[in-house]
Order: sequence, then C-alpha cells, then structure tokens
Amino acid sequence: MSRAFVIGLLGAESTGKTTLAAELGAALAAPGRRVAVVPEYLREFCHRVGRTPRQDEQAGIAAQQSLRIAEAAESHDIVVADTTALMIAVYSEQVFGDTGLYDSALADHARSSLTLLTALDLPWQADGLQRDGPHVREPVDALVRAALLRAAIDCAVVFGQGPQRLANALAAVQRALHPPQDDGTKRWQWVCDRCGDAGCERHWLASL
Repeated sequence: MSRAFVIGLLGAESTGKTTLAAELGAALAAPGRRVAVVPEYLREFCHRVGRTPRQDEQAGIAAQQSLRIAEAAESHDIVVADTTALMIAVYSEQVFGDTGLYDSALADHARSSLTLLTALDLPWQADGLQRDGPHVREPVDALVRAALLRAAIDCAVVFGQGPQRLANALAAVQRALHPPQDDGTKRWQWVCDRCGDAGCERHWLASL
C-alpha cells in the first residue's frame, strides 16, 4: 500500500469499540501486511491520573490521539484507531457544553480511510472511570452522527453480537479496500435520507 489505510472507530460508551479494534487488528494481519491498533488515549489518561479529564485537558487528549494515529500510519499499512479525536470533541460537548474542539477533530478524523460507527445493540457494562451510564449512549450516538453529517463524512454502522459484529465490520473494511465499480446506481446511505435519525435504524436493529 502506498499510504496507510486508517480505520477510525467511533461510538458511544460500551458499544464494543476496544474489543472490535483488537479483533480487527488480528483479523487483518497477514504476511507482508503491517497492521497497528492504536489504543484509546483517554483510557490511558484516566488510568494514569485516576480521574476523568477537566475541560482544559480535552484538547491535549484529542491532539495526542491524533498524533499517535499519524505516527502509526507512517510505518504501517493498516491502522485501526480506537478511537479518534472526534470522540473527545463529542465528549466535550456532552459533558462540558464545549463545541470548540470539533473543527480540529473533524479535520483529523477526515484523514481516516474508513469510519466505523458501533451500534447501540450491545448491553451496557460498567468499566471504571470512563463510563457514565446507559442513559448517555443515545445522546452521544446522536452527537457523533450529527458531527459526521455536518462534515459530510460517510460511515458504516457496525451491529451484531459476538462473531457477527466482527464479520460485519470486516465486510465494511473489504468494501472500502476493494470498492465495486461505479455502475451509476444510487449510493447506499447510512442514515435515512429524509430525517437523518438513528431511530430509524434502531427499528431494524431490534428485529435482528
């Protein structure tokens, strides 16, 4: 590959991003293919200082996440990012009402070759300092989707339990790595073209 293929994982808390990142890294590894998984710096920060970030620390955390992704991309063919600076921007709005990180975070995230958004179909689980509770998942999911729509960044929604979730993610990766030839048909859209509401999606997720 001439440049790294960067997979940016986004999603609300307890939607399996970290597990999926590790599984994707293992599944995509192959002889002659250099694959890196970039962990979530926010998790490292919280473990190190024993608390969640203050508002004034958010920008530095976002910048460090982007830096680590960029460094991995310099020496690998595929980079799986858990997650990107965009999630820090979303958390800044959700927790502090601060929208000032979006411009830089979206610019950094736009360098991703593929965006995967983890669906809300997994049960919420406690996980230390980073988890606020199941009640924040839908608002965070809505903020992520709104940011992607504003920036015209496409994404693939990853749903399913256990191995099916990984299989669906891998299918999206393969489509991005080997896109079909354009036959003039209308592009598939990841949200309803009338409302842009994730609620529409949840109707068919519930029926699976």
